[in-house]
Amino acid sequence: MKISIVVPAHNEEENIAALIDRIEGALDLPHELIVVDDHSVDGTQRLIKEACRRYDNVRLVENKLSGGFANALKSGFMSAETEVILPVMGDLCDDLSTIKPMLQKLEEGYDIVCGSRYMKGGARIGGSKVKAFLSGFGGRSLYYLLGIPTHDISNAFKMYRKKVLDAVELRSKGFEISMEIPVRAYHMGFKIAEVPTAWKEREKGKSTFKVFKLLPSYIRLYVWALYKRMV
Repeated sequence: MKISIVVPAHNEEENIAALIDRIEGALDLPHELIVVDDHSVDGTQRLIKEACRRYDNVRLVENKLSGGFANALKSGFMSAETEVILPVMGDLCDDLSTIKPMLQKLEEGYDIVCGSRYMKGGARIGGSKVKAFLSGFGGRSLYYLLGIPTHDISNAFKMYRKKVLDAVELRSKGFEISMEIPVRAYHMGFKIAEVPTAWKEREKGKSTFKVFKLLPSYIRLYVWALYKRMV
């Protein structure tokens, strides 16, 4: 089964070439690699173009929408030419060895497979303790209170059937899109599973994730999920 890997990249010149090489070196399954330049003002796009010349299956897509993580992902989703789509972060934080177990779960009949840092066998290495607490609490509470079958609802490292992304009306403007998709899909009846993964804090470059700025968006989704459970 061929998959589309979507990498949103905003000012990732310190990481993007290494990430592309790592993906191409690690994956021995049919895939296309879509790298979305999200209005970068550094050398990110130049490095993506160089990678496109080295690898036939790598494509550069420019985010023509307003800048931001959600729109970069949407641009990549719209460009995907396969029925299976996997976002991979541009900062080398995701564990690519998780891809095959994800795909195995999808082949078992699931529609979304979540890479989970907070289930048995998963790990979160480095990073803010505040972010770790909030993402862990949010994921576990939705798991135990609402039955959404993942301990890690906010992690962007999730494999989707394209039909899910076509069916879910996405309203997010930021990183909360990674929570919005499975929450809305769950209430539409799509099947969700999780597999353990290890996440590692970036070593180079600067993250644009601002936890307290984004917190209200996550809370709105959390409240919406609780409301859907009660009605």
